[in-house]
Amino acid sequence: MLLKYKVRIWDLPTRLFHWGLAVCFTGLLVSGLTGGDAMDWHFRFGFSALSLLLFRLVWGFIGGHWSRFSTFLVGPGTIWRYLHRHGTAQKSVGHNPLGSLSVTAMFVFLLLQIVAGLFSDDEISTSGPLAKMAASVWVDRATHYHTTVGKYILIGLVLLHLGALTFYRLCKNEKLVAAMVVGDKHLDEAFESARDDTRSRLLAAIVFAVCSSVVVGFVRWAN
Repeated sequence: MLLKYKVRIWDLPTRLFHWGLAVCFTGLLVSGLTGGDAMDWHFRFGFSALSLLLFRLVWGFIGGHWSRFSTFLVGPGTIWRYLHRHGTAQKSVGHNPLGSLSVTAMFVFLLLQIVAGLFSDDEISTSGPLAKMAASVWVDRATHYHTTVGKYILIGLVLLHLGALTFYRLCKNEKLVAAMVVGDKHLDEAFESARDDTRSRLLAAIVFAVCSSVVVGFVRWAN
């Protein structure tokens, strides 16, 4: 089938966020497993990921059309209709309902993992900046969650995400990775394109700078 319409789905700020978060997650995993001096990088990647997540929270309200929460956060009814092929085509242009659920879960659990890391203490040489401010029982719980439960949940979600991308590429011929690289999808219907111009990109840069400054200020205050 010839797909006639090229639609800008993912604006540049959203794409940079996505790939930046992928780099941070990989860096967090590798540095955490390595330990020792690599833990300095573990914190750097963690604070960078926190800056990206704060940016995405803001961008979910003011970003390109398909990056806004209003276009992809869905309820159980929408997911049910999608599974039974009763959903609208528009609900699958950006993230389909299952993809929305997966992305939301990764955001929530990554944010929870970072917060737990802020309170963690390995009782050897590494502790989060907020560990000294919390009761030991909460530090122990945060440490346990961060080093075991949360880590494996995130690895599972990422593997599920990669598996879904592979399935859609091989079984449905949908090039989802390519869309997150170039920003466009080729569709058989005309849908609204996301705004992705110099002004919106400048706005994104300002938002990210503010979010990064908030994280830097928080780290300095906590230390």
